[in-house]
Amino acid sequence: MNTKYDADTYCIARRMRGASTVKLLVLIPVAFVLVPILVVGFFEGRKAYWDYRVREMCEEDGGVKTKEIIDVDEGTYESLKNKFGQIDIPSKGDPRSIGSIAVHSYKDVYIRRSDPEVRRSELAVTKGSSGVVVATSTTYSRVGGDLFALHPSHFSCPSAPKDFFASVINLKKDKK
Repeated sequence: MNTKYDADTYCIARRMRGASTVKLLVLIPVAFVLVPILVVGFFEGRKAYWDYRVREMCEEDGGVKTKEIIDVDEGTYESLKNKFGQIDIPSKGDPRSIGSIAVHSYKDVYIRRSDPEVRRSELAVTKGSSGVVVATSTTYSRVGGDLFALHPSHFSCPSAPKDFFASVINLKKDKK
């Protein structure tokens, strides 16, 4: 048996073990930096993807669409106002909706229920007598998708109109 050869092999193996220990010691801090960057990048990338999709859906289908404006007399116009002086069309099922010139309904359709949550919201105004939809306001939104958050982030578009109901009701002036 050649002892010189065994000693050389042992020495080389020992040096290789030392090199792999150094590599491991360098790799651990790199992993502690790289893994959190990748995790944050994943969550932010996923939010960016869904924000992009929400923008696409908004361009395609979002916004206010008015087919008809309802003309009302002054008495009906005043009866549709709330305590703040704004037009407040009653919702379907509200006792005020019985016999009202117009009623509104609200519907959420979930496109994605998991985190982040993505949905399409539609507010529709129908003529009380005929039930024909005269106007709709459609918005899309993304809620959540954050890695850590006390309050989830959100994105929605287009911005909801301030006076959607007032844009559907028109006060007909009496000509004297």
